[in-house]
Amino acid sequence: MAPRIQLEKAAWRWVETVKPEEIEQEHIELAYRVNLPACKRGTCRRNCRGNPNCLVGIGEQAWLGEIDENAFHNIDDPNSERRDKNTFVGLTNLGATCYVNTFLQVWFHNLELRRSLYQCHNSRAQEHNIASDYEPQSICEHLQYLFALLQNSNRKYIDPSGLVKALGLDTGQQQDAQEFSKLFLSLLEDTLSKQKNPNVQNVIQRQFCGQFSYVTVCNQCERSSALPSRFYELELNIQGHKNLTECVTEFLKEEKLDGENRYFCESCQSKQNATRRIKLHSLPPTLNLQLMRFVFDRQTGHKKKLNTFISFPEQLEMGPFLEGKQDQKCVYELSAVLIHRGISAYSGHYIAHVKDARTGDWYKFNDEEIEKMEGKKLQLGIEEDIAETVKSQTRKPKCSKGYHCSRNAYMLVYKVQEEKSSDPSRNIVDVPAFLQRLVDQDNHKFEEWCSEMADMRKQSVDKGKAKHEEVKELYELLPAKDGDPYEFIPLDWLKKWLDDSTATKEIDNSLFLCCHKLKLKLNNVL
Repeated sequence: MAPRIQLEKAAWRWVETVKPEEIEQEHIELAYRVNLPACKRGTCRRNCRGNPNCLVGIGEQAWLGEIDENAFHNIDDPNSERRDKNTFVGLTNLGATCYVNTFLQVWFHNLELRRSLYQCHNSRAQEHNIASDYEPQSICEHLQYLFALLQNSNRKYIDPSGLVKALGLDTGQQQDAQEFSKLFLSLLEDTLSKQKNPNVQNVIQRQFCGQFSYVTVCNQCERSSALPSRFYELELNIQGHKNLTECVTEFLKEEKLDGENRYFCESCQSKQNATRRIKLHSLPPTLNLQLMRFVFDRQTGHKKKLNTFISFPEQLEMGPFLEGKQDQKCVYELSAVLIHRGISAYSGHYIAHVKDARTGDWYKFNDEEIEKMEGKKLQLGIEEDIAETVKSQTRKPKCSKGYHCSRNAYMLVYKVQEEKSSDPSRNIVDVPAFLQRLVDQDNHKFEEWCSEMADMRKQSVDKGKAKHEEVKELYELLPAKDGDPYEFIPLDWLKKWLDDSTATKEIDNSLFLCCHKLKLKLNNVL
């Protein structure tokens, strides 16, 4: 193809000798290069603007090349929303609710809690008319329905907005995850206590509640006083520590009460120096250990995150920390690790690694996305790569076999080690019939939606293919052969017609006529 400037000069050379009133068809064809030979198909990478017979600018390669059905629609494959076989269901992040999603997944995998929730009396769900949508009202109803969907939904992920709204949470603001855990369990305990079924009433205490006491000893008279207390999680300071054992040891260590912090002794009837410590008396089947990563910084007046590496075992022996009761089971197995990615206490992302109690497989729950870990092993991996630069960057210490090391784990969940049972039904939790009916109703809606999307997608593809054949036939006729009649068409109009012939308007060439009624502006016409 000759350079554009040369073509321009050759096309308009006749104007030097031809008067306007003497202009004929041949001059117009020279000016607009109508008779230039067409570019060979497949050789031009971009439109030859000096040649109206070059079709690259109007999509020659797209229309005459291989057919890509995805170009005919903007509808995602509905099956991409379908739950994968032999995996779990994710939860939608509603903005800043990833911290809620992680706890919901951890609690869902507590089989005893799930089983008890399914036993909650729910007359509204049992009497629900299948012709209308079910709308839970109480916290218990929301959680019950949510767990049933997590268990048997056909969807890849479900929307927890009903429960989040019922809890009164701001979806756009990230809350204190550790505080949320405590408040939610307290709220759930209060809600379940109103149930008539005793197995349901105290399931929170049975699963998560342990006993300890604050023991204070007067240095003067050696009188000992104990203040018993219940706990649902142990809050462990991690500052200055390297492993979980050190954290638990500090939690239980003796504290001196002296100076302004002296203790009022009932026997001495005066303030005395004393020592105080915590004694663990009983541990729950599910032991929640909060690693206090988010602490108050007195210098700034704000919370900050401690990016300290802490190592923790897959198997935790709590016997040495327990007072008496040697008959109690004290060996625990790691069942969940909750992770906060990011260096700030006010932002970042929460995910959970949870062990499937039935198979022993580990899964990573990241809102809508769920990933199964290979080899039944916990793999924290990228969760330890903080995106932002940490000022005090430290190397990850080496971990012994059976241990893991993390600077982002903020909660560890351990389950008491059970003797292997020959009864397989022990790890099976069935969805009650009244809840399964609601799940089936939602699955039916999902399948209908998939069918509608597939039909819309097929219609768009069929329409696109028909259009493709129509345009392909047109391309075969281009450019016009010598002597064949032809018309000038605005390039913008032609592009719109190629894109969607039903949306184009009438051809208007008036903009391309000069005062002599000759067609101008070659660059805008074909």
